[in-house]
Amino acid sequence: MLRFIGKRLLMLIPVILGVSFIVFILMQFTPGDPAQIMLGAQAGEEEVQNLREQMGLNDPLYLQYGRFLLGILTLDFGTSIQTGQPVLQSILEHFPATIQLTFFAMLIALAIGIPIGIISSTKQYSFFDNVSTLGGLVGFSMPNYWLSMMLILLFAVQLGWLPVSGYGGILFLILPAISLGTQTAAVFLRMTRSSMLEVLRSDYIRTAKAKGLADRKITYSHALRNALIPIVTVAGLQVGALLEGAILTEAVFSWPGIGRFMIDAIHAKDYPIVQGSVVFVAFIFVFVNLLVDVMYAYIDPRIKSQYK
Repeated sequence: MLRFIGKRLLMLIPVILGVSFIVFILMQFTPGDPAQIMLGAQAGEEEVQNLREQMGLNDPLYLQYGRFLLGILTLDFGTSIQTGQPVLQSILEHFPATIQLTFFAMLIALAIGIPIGIISSTKQYSFFDNVSTLGGLVGFSMPNYWLSMMLILLFAVQLGWLPVSGYGGILFLILPAISLGTQTAAVFLRMTRSSMLEVLRSDYIRTAKAKGLADRKITYSHALRNALIPIVTVAGLQVGALLEGAILTEAVFSWPGIGRFMIDAIHAKDYPIVQGSVVFVAFIFVFVNLLVDVMYAYIDPRIKSQYK
């Protein structure tokens, strides 16, 4: 197991290298001059060039990328053009709000998607199965930003039950968490249903039924555990999808997380913030997928035996 974890940790290196290189190159083609932004529109050309020289912006791209990469390895993502604060400090200040939103969105997705998927698989082609399948298709097809607007219009503007936007208690969290978790719930529903149907057709399930075991015990003690492996895989991938979807959700609901922070930085052309945030989110995504791989061993003993 330790050997496996060590190999997966080594795989972080090319991933982080690839992400850092792509985001660095993209920032080079983004309009705007960081030095000009820092000094303001009234600054003269000589002042701008002097500042560019101080910031190393006149150096060849490979030297700039080398400094950027060295900063990542030493957890120094640079300094914000707007605030002058270290980028990592600013990211860590906003990231807890994103974690809170992502956590509750995942809870909603799991609480809705997995139970409905299990029931649908045990009642295949029933009215419940047809309705839940249609609901999953609709939930998966709805754009995140459109659903956010509809939820605000209904529950905040028309009914007045929940706040339109902002950050505070649980009431401020309900609408953005539902908006962010709906597509993920649909993914869990479809994956749970298909995975359970495949397992329920297995020979050992037929044997368990022939021995007279109760349907509930067969479903939850035998079938569900074996059906969990693809579901856990999807859960790990959906963490990345939730972090990605949080960018729009946080912008719509004025949620002070890393997504809104990145959008504000893009508008302000604060390149160090954008680069640092993208690399930070990529690292979190890869780390979560490492945890998912480790969890396999505790779900399926057959996989655990491969690590010995």
